[in-house]
Amino acid sequence: MKNILLPLLGMAALLPGAALAETIAITNAEIHTLGRAGVITHGTLVIRDHRIEAVGENLAPPPGARIIDAAGKPVTPGLFDAYTSLGLKEIDGVSESVDTGARKSRLSAALDAADAFNPRSTLIPVSRVEGLTRAATAPQAEGDSLFAGQGAVVSLGSLSNWLVKPKAAMYADLGESGAKIAGGSRSATWATLREYLEEVRRAGTPRLNPDHPSALGLLDVEALKPVLAGEEPLVVYVNRASDILSALKFAEDNNLRLVVRGGAEAWLVAPQLAAQRVPVILDPRLDLPQRFESLAARADAAALLNKAGVMLAISLDDDFDTHNARNLRQLAGNAVTHGLDREAALAAITLNPARIYGVDSTLGSLEPGKIADVVVWDGDPLETTSFPRTVLIEGNEVPPRSRQTELRDRYMEKLKLGPYAKK
Repeated sequence: MKNILLPLLGMAALLPGAALAETIAITNAEIHTLGRAGVITHGTLVIRDHRIEAVGENLAPPPGARIIDAAGKPVTPGLFDAYTSLGLKEIDGVSESVDTGARKSRLSAALDAADAFNPRSTLIPVSRVEGLTRAATAPQAEGDSLFAGQGAVVSLGSLSNWLVKPKAAMYADLGESGAKIAGGSRSATWATLREYLEEVRRAGTPRLNPDHPSALGLLDVEALKPVLAGEEPLVVYVNRASDILSALKFAEDNNLRLVVRGGAEAWLVAPQLAAQRVPVILDPRLDLPQRFESLAARADAAALLNKAGVMLAISLDDDFDTHNARNLRQLAGNAVTHGLDREAALAAITLNPARIYGVDSTLGSLEPGKIADVVVWDGDPLETTSFPRTVLIEGNEVPPRSRQTELRDRYMEKLKLGPYAKK
């Protein structure tokens, strides 16, 4: 056990601490702003006091600024994963290190991912060195409730100021997984959801049948009030086209801010999603009929949704894939291969997640006044052979180290390889 724990505990040193504000100018860059300026060639981006001060073509760097020469390579906003369990799990096979669900808890909607988040998780540096700077970390539905709880938007660059937005969304399971939880059928799912919301509406009034057990705990009711008021989005895991239409009607009837996660067949109902301005969090890899609810899955689903005007975010679908959140940009690259516009693909892993969770006023694009989450790449960020040259979170350069690089260096030194080779 000691051999396992020591490397994990040592990872705290790999997280950046608080840094003094400095002025940085990234010059000679192909800047993908994801804002109104679009793509700027021969661009310069100026960072002062942790925020973007200016961005434009051939700007003169401020006197005394630290210069980062991008050498004509791409510069993008820091990547933002719209659905992860980062900070909530360490090793899937070790239950003591997993805080994504609460199967035995009497509470469900009231569960808050921020209460369990670990900013020293070894998975964070592994993703950060690949350009991931922000993430929505979310609980998973377990036990007898459709609601998993509340997720949070987190920074991957701080031990103390990691909480960007608490209670950023409520998460729930519908479709096949929701039907299993609710009692075996989709009709039971919708009846259960209606009962939940009715109990929230009647909170504080005498119960019609005091002997009937409450569907929700008192804290669950309080947690669902912002959802019912339209102040907090409800992110539902659903794949079948008919289920998505049912979710759209349910959201419209109850004035909910809906977000679809999964969405294997969402392309079939793209016009309806666009009409109600409902975003979709999609995994472009899932192009096979893995379940009965995803028989119409196809490789160009992202392109079709984008063409229809649906706001698209890209993320891994598998709850066990948090260890591979670093592959976010590869998913976007897959979507581009199957027809998605390149800038739309970048937006799906930067700006659109920020929009979905209501933090786009400060994050998601490279525009003056926004927080300086910036990545300088050595090549096309959507190519698997490219890698970040520099990662900045809030204008602070983070070390390109993780548990994986530490293990690599340990064994290269032991075997006298690379820079450790005998001369």
